[in-house]
Amino acid sequence: METLFIYGIKSSSLIGIFYLAYYILLRKETFFNSNRWFLLAGLISSVILPLVVFTKIIWVNPSPTTFDWSKIPATTPIENDAFEINWYIIFGIVYSFGILVFLMKFAFDFYSLSKILKGKTIQQQADYKFINVAENVSPFSYFNYIVYNSTLYSDTELENILEHEKVHSTQNHTLDVLISRLFCVVFWFNPLMWLYKNAIAQNLEFIADSEASKKILDKKAYQFTLLKITTQENCVAITNHFYQSLIKKRIVMLNKNQSNKRNYWKYALIFPLLGAFIFFFQVKVIAQERESESTAVEHSKPVENSVDIYKINKNTTDAELKEKTNALKEKYDVTLSFSEVKRNSENELIAIKVDLNKGKEISKKMVTKGTEAIKSFGIIVSKNENGLLTVDFATDDTVLNKKNVLISPNAPLSADKEIFINGSKSSQEELDKLDPNEIESMDVIKKSDKGTIRIVTKNFSKTLNENDIYIDDEKADKNELLLLDQNTITKMDVNKNEKTIRITTKIINQSADNIDIPTPPTPPTPPSFTLKSPKPPVFPKTPKAPKGDPITGDKKAWKEYESKMEDFNKKMEAMEPEMKAFDKKMEEFDKQMEPFNAAMEDFDKKMKIYEQQMEEYHSKMNAKKGK
Repeated sequence: METLFIYGIKSSSLIGIFYLAYYILLRKETFFNSNRWFLLAGLISSVILPLVVFTKIIWVNPSPTTFDWSKIPATTPIENDAFEINWYIIFGIVYSFGILVFLMKFAFDFYSLSKILKGKTIQQQADYKFINVAENVSPFSYFNYIVYNSTLYSDTELENILEHEKVHSTQNHTLDVLISRLFCVVFWFNPLMWLYKNAIAQNLEFIADSEASKKILDKKAYQFTLLKITTQENCVAITNHFYQSLIKKRIVMLNKNQSNKRNYWKYALIFPLLGAFIFFFQVKVIAQERESESTAVEHSKPVENSVDIYKINKNTTDAELKEKTNALKEKYDVTLSFSEVKRNSENELIAIKVDLNKGKEISKKMVTKGTEAIKSFGIIVSKNENGLLTVDFATDDTVLNKKNVLISPNAPLSADKEIFINGSKSSQEELDKLDPNEIESMDVIKKSDKGTIRIVTKNFSKTLNENDIYIDDEKADKNELLLLDQNTITKMDVNKNEKTIRITTKIINQSADNIDIPTPPTPPTPPSFTLKSPKPPVFPKTPKAPKGDPITGDKKAWKEYESKMEDFNKKMEAMEPEMKAFDKKMEEFDKQMEPFNAAMEDFDKKMKIYEQQMEEYHSKMNAKKGK
């Protein structure tokens, strides 16, 4: 469920990127067909790109570690019986309910369409199927079906309408409408998806208007037809209907000059954004430890003074469990058995019982269970210089990350040593007062002539496990907190309701070894856009047609309507000088846009340099983390 949630967030982000790119850069351009494929490519990319993951492996050198095992108590069995609200399940229920509601709406729209088409006479002409209906509905097309009411329009108006709908049918615009509707069903929670659907529908109308006007001699009559169709309010949702978008926008686009082909560079701006998305969210960095010659122990032979760790995590398969069972039996004659194994829908371990036995010498058991994936633990097998075999369990991450480590029982540290209890620097006296039974884990590290003892108590470990840890607003694990220099902490907030621990430090730009973190490059500043596009003329309000038709309807009302339409036509003719003035302003605006377009090309070049600098910066950062 968590995977589905993350996928939905990433897909919604990509939909938002494409929509904003279209809205800011492309919606005023006359590249209607290119815009169509751009918008469809955005939907396809939002489905595919979140599934593409690139793996980057960083090799790190292991550091020799010495443990005083006599100070570490036996690990308490892990229990996860406490009830907690699973927000992912709640999210899944709400999301499924939304899917069901919008699927029902989708099915109802199909039912409404079939109700109109059922039992009607079809006139086949070439590749088109014309249906003349009596209902007062706006003309629409559905694949190669074109539906209209001929009694509502004159011959010229009907010819204009049919030319428009033929474009929809020929170019299969119905597929675009259906695809956008299906995306609205899946991403119903994303408000930008609904705006995206409207953008697709509006652009299809621009395409149909542009292509139809090329075949119509009287362009003004076509615009009048657009205005008249606005009076038809009944539309079928899943079809290409004649009145689909705001009438002013369509008339403005019809009269707008063709965009300069040099503006095609705007489509290329989406690639840096997609590259940034992949770089920041689709690259999985894996730190892999090199095998150290000084600490490696051959797995097939028992080595004295050695420790073998058999790690088990949520992704351990049944085959790997069987392999560990055979290895322990063959190498140490220890009987290892797994039972009560349970997995969730993602095949992750959520419960397991482990039994370790060797005659009367060894008998160990551990049970972990719950509703979420188990935490990693390990089976530790050690043999000292006298050949005494010890088998136990451990959950300490520092121990589990070592496959095999050399040990020296009771190895003394030098006088120059540091002691940390629960991350705070402590003295030898405080260490001596500590009850050994309260110790969860002890990490003894020796570097050169200086030793470090790090101890975590059971109560403190429980607190850390129950809360999310954030250091300087970045999520961290408990080991990062324990390794943090306490003198650098300026503020610590513990929120019991949100179960978070937030820590603010004095030094953010220094690593643990006092090495300055590389300064990130500064992104280029995009050119400011201060121009304002000319406002189109305000068109007079279109008279509303009476109900019914001129033959069987209210003849007086229709006569008044015709009188109002004549007055409306005169007003529209009077607006011709205003429309020509608007066209000139648009030409001047396009010229004023040329310096901005040139600045954007320069900005694009700087962005490519910035992306290269960011790649170098992240490489340096990953190298620092690997040390």
